[in-house]
Amino acid sequence: MLSALWAAGGPVTAAVVQESVPGAAYTTVLTILTRLCDKGLVTRRREGRGHVYAPVDDQAGVVAAGMHSLLDEGGDRAAVLARFVSELSDEDEQLLEQVLHGEPPGRE
Repeated sequence: MLSALWAAGGPVTAAVVQESVPGAAYTTVLTILTRLCDKGLVTRRREGRGHVYAPVDDQAGVVAAGMHSLLDEGGDRAAVLARFVSELSDEDEQLLEQVLHGEPPGRE
């Protein structure tokens, strides 16, 4: 559902989200959007007789928050980070190094 909201580029109705999720029942879409609202991932605003929904954060922000959450639950932070970094591809390692040094991503 979040990917449908990100793709929409602005607040949309549940019916618009449903169109982006083949085979999903309208009530299922409403239930999931309500749960995403309850978790603080989506906002809901009254518009006319219904509501429009929008993501609170972009995809990168949601993934980063998930990574922080997993890191917080991982116990030994140093061990978790060391394992994560040791399994990065060369390209991802270079990208991470650029980000840590405050360089714009993609610069060589």
